[in-house]
Formats: sequence, C-alpha cells, structure tokens
Amino acid sequence: MKRACVIGSGFGGMALAIRLQSAGIATTVIEARDKPGGRAYHWEQDGFTFDAGPTVITDPPCLEELWALTGHSLSEDVELMPVMPFYRLNWPDGTNFDYSNDDASLRAEIARINPRDVAGYDEFLDYSAGVFREGYVKLGSVPFLDFASMIKAAPALMRYQAWRSVYSMVSKYIESEKLREAFSFHSLLVGGNPMTTSAIYALIHKLEKDGGVWWAKGGTNRLIAGMIRHFERIGGEMRVGDAVTRIETLGNRVTGVTTASGWHANFDAVASNGDLVHTYRDLLSDNVYAQRHARALTRKRFSPSLFVVHFGVQGTWPGIAHHMILFGPRYKGLLDDIYKYGVLPEDFSIYLHHPTVTDPSMAPEGMSTFYALVPVANTGKLPLDWNEIGPILEKRVLDEVGRRLIPDIHSRIVTKFHYTPADFTQDLSAHLGSAFSLEPLLTQSAFFRAHNRDDAIPNLYLVGAGTHPGAGIPGVVGSAKATAKLMVEDLA
Repeated sequence: MKRACVIGSGFGGMALAIRLQSAGIATTVIEARDKPGGRAYHWEQDGFTFDAGPTVITDPPCLEELWALTGHSLSEDVELMPVMPFYRLNWPDGTNFDYSNDDASLRAEIARINPRDVAGYDEFLDYSAGVFREGYVKLGSVPFLDFASMIKAAPALMRYQAWRSVYSMVSKYIESEKLREAFSFHSLLVGGNPMTTSAIYALIHKLEKDGGVWWAKGGTNRLIAGMIRHFERIGGEMRVGDAVTRIETLGNRVTGVTTASGWHANFDAVASNGDLVHTYRDLLSDNVYAQRHARALTRKRFSPSLFVVHFGVQGTWPGIAHHMILFGPRYKGLLDDIYKYGVLPEDFSIYLHHPTVTDPSMAPEGMSTFYALVPVANTGKLPLDWNEIGPILEKRVLDEVGRRLIPDIHSRIVTKFHYTPADFTQDLSAHLGSAFSLEPLLTQSAFFRAHNRDDAIPNLYLVGAGTHPGAGIPGVVGSAKATAKLMVEDLA
C-alpha cells in the first residue's frame, strides 16, 4: 500500500487527504497547531465560539463529492444551514442592499438604487454564467503543469476579456457606483483587488446564485471536524500539534518528513497545504533547487493581510444580517491604499460576521458572536508594530460598528480579542502575513500559480490557496481534486 503525507489540515489539505485515502493510499495528515483547520481554526472563549474564517460556504456539491467517493453523505457529519440574504451591504449614507439569489428580491433591490441597472444586471449575469462555465466548471480542478495547457485554455478566457478587471467588467454593464461595488466586492473574499483582479473572478456571482450561501451548524470549524471524522472513518491518520520541520529529500525525490517532536516517517509522496514560501524555504532548507524556487516565489505579489476583531456581546440582533459589508466613504482609493501604497488609512470597509443570527449555538443564551474584518496591506508593504497598533485599530473598528449598528457596543461587550498580520505570520507561517497566499492576478493564475505537482521534485505536491484555482473553500477544494488526480495516477 502506497503511503502519502499531507502537511496542514486546512480545507485543501483535508479534501486532498480524503481523496487519497478513498483511493486506497494510506494517508497521514500532520498539523502544526493544537487544533486542525489552518485558516479555519477556531477559539472558544467565555462561552462564545469564534471561527477564524473562512465563513462563507458555497458550492456544497464540491464538498458532498468527498463523502460520496466512499458511499457516504456529508449530512452524516455536517449540518449545512442556508444563509439569507447572502450579504447585506451598507454604505455610510445609510443605504442598504440585500444581496441574494432570489431573482425577484434582487431585481427589486437593484431597481431601488437605480432602475436602469436592472437590464444591465441581466447582461452581467450572462457574462458571469459564461466565465463560471469556462473558468470554474471546465478548469477549476484541472492542473496547469505546462504552458501548453495555458495556451489551450486561453481562447475561452480571452473571449471573456480575462485581461480586464472585475470592477471594469461590472462597470461595463452597471452604471450606479453603489451597484458596481455590490457586484465587484467578491474578489476581496479571495484576496483580490476588484480593480486589478481578472474579470474571470466575476464567476463568483454565478457560483453563489446557483449553489447558494451556507453555514455549518456550530461554525466553519464543524465542517473541518466533519472532514476529519470522515477521513478517520475511512482509515486516515491525523497527527495534530506536531509541526513538520523538514521534508526529507534524496536527489530529486522526497523520502519522508521529520517533525518538531523528532517523529519521522517515510512516504512515497508528500503534499503541502502550508504556505508556499515556508514550504520551499524552511521545510526544504537543504535542497538547492527548493531554495532557488523559494527566492523566485518571494518576487511574486502576495495578497493583503487582515485585521480581525472577534467580540461577544450581550443581546441578540435579528436586524443585523449574518454577513454584512460596511463600505467606507472610498472604494478605489481605499483599495489603492491597501494594495498599491501599503498605508493604514483613516477610513476602512468592514466585513461583519454575525453567525448567531443563523445559529444561536455560537454564543451563550441571549448573547451574540461577531467578528469585524478589515483588509490591510501585508507586512511587506506595511511593516507596523501590531502590538502597538492593534488596540488602537480595534477601538476604531468597534467604534464604527457601534456608530452604524450597535450604539452602546462598548458597554455590551462581554469578551473580545483581535488577530493581526503578525499572527498570520506566527501561527500560519504565512509569508508577509498574507491571508490568501498569491494575489489573484491574471499573471498569477492557472499555469502562473504554484503548480499542483512540483516541476523538479516529482513526488512533491502542493494544494491550497497558492495553487490553481486559488483561495476560498471551492477554490482550495478544487485544487485538492486536481492534486489528488496527479497523485493517484503517479502512485498507481
């Protein structure tokens, strides 16, 4: 029986491990932290459950497929709950926009802001459906290992003007600035700047429209727990709280791994769900090729980081939607500050997560769990002392949530803490504290992202946000499908 190791237990790593174990490959997952999940980590504090993220579950069939491989069902281990509206968008002037896949409601929302944009939305929906078909259905789980595969895909991508930005393409169809923001912000959820991210990412609208937006009862962490339960059910092995310190190689092949505790095992193949630069620079520190490749990776553009305030409050808030975007007074200017200039601006946009409106089990009775997330430049652009800045920015974020939604927020807070770019670096070995790995630019997509199988070490594989197709739960689960196909074929 062939043996494989998966480093990291994020969504990509667990999806890959399930696929390998289902194919009869004895698979071990090794997780550095005390709990599994990677970026889907969680904390329990003062009776509240706080998910680190991600919090938006889309395309449930891509998850259901993992259980179906061995005749099981996702529902055995995870209860998915629909979220409606998908997002409530709010602007400083008090305008709200409820974003969902209910056609009548969505069109009424569009007409309320700008009636002329209803027809434009129809055209945008047709466009989104086209890029969804070409970019996700056809290519979302295809490994781009050589330039020829990119050339083959190029005509379809060019037909949908992939060189244009998401915002530019939305603006082609929609004239209201608020609605342009409403239909372009999605790329921020995978680390992309709507002003520069390829228009292919407009497919997210169709992805959500067809599959809905969902929540795992008990938190996103329960989806990870369900994946682990299923993985172990079919014979997989978990090793948690013991970081891999070295991927062993002999010549141009991986031979095994060594962990911080001194544990060592040999494997026929190793796949990393860890940070790209960390994998090559640190875990393959004795390999000359890997060091050269690590230097090349550091020259690429990495996505921003995040500043997240987790807080539990007294009271329940049925009027605050599960997912809210609190837009600031600027859109393009704010994005330039984050992505281009690397400054910490006075204003900000906030993604507010309020899971207890859907799932009260996330907080003690009569209380609510929230997190408020603000995109910030990565530490390569914004090298701040977060021990000093963190408390200041935390208060500013909570003040804004209070001003717009919960007037007496500070007196209601029962517990709180914040998470900074420095924590991404410390806890996840994330290069520059990036929250989404490589920035999703056209020049860093498909063949131009990290390859699912290494070019020079043929039994070393990659899975997760840094590989094709990119970040987000459907993205990393798609990357796992692509990587698993290669590994199963190679180990046959």
